Amino acid sequence: MPSLIYIADPMCSWCYGFGPELLTLLKGLPEMPIDIVVGGLRANNTEVMDEKLKSTLLTHWKQVEEATGLPFSYDALSKENFIYNTEPACRAVVTAKRVAPQAVLHVFFSIQNAFYAQGLDVTQGEVLAKISAEAATTAGVPLTAEEFLAAWNDEVSIAETNAEFEQTRTWQVSGFPTLVLERNGQLDLISSGFMRTPELVEQMQTLVDQAAQLDG
Repeated sequence: MPSLIYIADPMCSWCYGFGPELLTLLKGLPEMPIDIVVGGLRANNTEVMDEKLKSTLLTHWKQVEEATGLPFSYDALSKENFIYNTEPACRAVVTAKRVAPQAVLHVFFSIQNAFYAQGLDVTQGEVLAKISAEAATTAGVPLTAEEFLAAWNDEVSIAETNAEFEQTRTWQVSGFPTLVLERNGQLDLISSGFMRTPELVEQMQTLVDQAAQLDG
């Protein structure tokens, strides 16, 4: 059965903007499985954010805000000595795949909302555990923040997160969001970067038509 692979980072602003488009697409494909692979936009960064990076991020955020109308809070970028490290948030998504697989998308979108709309510091394990456990529970997978934090901290989650970063590099994906159609082991690119739902549908139909011609 065909499936979708969504390669993204919960702290990528254009991935945040892409969320409603992806959800609309999935509503029209209720039987289509989707797997999230975290890309590690700024994984394991250790440098405190300077004014140059802050200015660059603000420019991107305002572009996303104008293009999508999604809410943005700029509180996270105002935190003193803030380190824009996306590994912890990516690891929370990987952890959700382990402990609450049915709720992964809900966890992913909740982390995005917490960072971009609420200005929360999602580089912190305790913050991520609270967000993720609440999201999983709301999605029908009862989970406490303590349970999630323990799984987030363990070596398996760390190793699996690094493996997904490596997989992204192997695929030579350097931009997020990226959406891929998988059919019998064959991967076909649907979108690289932000794309509206009608364009996604059109591209998927093109891929299906091309496959039908080859089979014919």
